[in-house]
Amino acid sequence: METSIVTVKGQVVIPARLRRKYGIKNGTRIHFYDKEGEIRMIPLTHDVIDNNIGFLRTKGKLMRALAEEKMREREM
Repeated sequence: METSIVTVKGQVVIPARLRRKYGIKNGTRIHFYDKEGEIRMIPLTHDVIDNNIGFLRTKGKLMRALAEEKMREREM
């Protein structure tokens, strides 16, 4: 089990081993949700998005929308 300390600003360092394992890099978005008294996080990497294409049956519309949003963020 890996541990980390929460800073005054509420920031937590994700251990390097887990960052490498899940492909978390600078700028990776993380989705947090509360389930049964636990805080869970899912890194929104290309692998996660690719593995879930078709899940919502949007025929790629969601993927295109996410890619467009990322491009807009990079332009800022």
